[in-house]
Amino acid sequence: MTGKPKSQKPGKLRTTFEGDFTTTDTWRIFRIMSEFVDGLETLSSVKKGVSFFGSKSTLKNHPYYKLAYNSAGLLSKNGYSLITGAGEGIMEAANKGAYDAGGVSVGLNIMIPEVQKPNPYINVNMEFRYFFVRKFMFTKYSHAFVVFPGGFGTLDELFETLALVQTYRIESIPIILVNKAYWKGLIGWFKSQLIKQGAIDVKDMDLFRMVETEEEIYESIESFYANGRKWNTKKSKKK
Repeated sequence: MTGKPKSQKPGKLRTTFEGDFTTTDTWRIFRIMSEFVDGLETLSSVKKGVSFFGSKSTLKNHPYYKLAYNSAGLLSKNGYSLITGAGEGIMEAANKGAYDAGGVSVGLNIMIPEVQKPNPYINVNMEFRYFFVRKFMFTKYSHAFVVFPGGFGTLDELFETLALVQTYRIESIPIILVNKAYWKGLIGWFKSQLIKQGAIDVKDMDLFRMVETEEEIYESIESFYANGRKWNTKKSKKK
């Protein structure tokens, strides 16, 4: 059929970048890619990274803060780089410990509505819009995970890492839980519920170790790799 097309009312021309960039899924891909590229390039020089997780609400006079500071300092003096989420509390303590020891102090900050200002003890600082990109960087460049008492964010990092190691998505790394009393209830639940119901295997309890002191943190990491990426059986028994 030929002839003139039916007339149409003029409409508004939609430009490619109209509106909020983050609400356009196809263009958001490029922002995600840029975060991956920037992160990989910036952190590629980080060697023997140890990620510290824990509550941002931990006060400077709390024993956990002092322990994180001392642990980070000890690790830095022995050639490890420290990686945190860049915030306050345990993150600040670990960054400060590494910074004061003259080591590499990395902060991976997250841009969220509740603005988190990076602590001043970071000499390699990055900011991320996407949690999953930031998590990837923690996992990619971590030689070990040290988990202090914390809330949902801390538990999120812990459980994701346990799942990645359990399912062989990443190579086995030492996952260290600090303060046995704090984690006792959770570990008891693993045994009484998850193992009992078959949700996890008894051997999965060997994916982590609980410690109390900075010396134990350092020695646990050292012995894990000296023993071929696994815990020394004699020291891996959990009460």
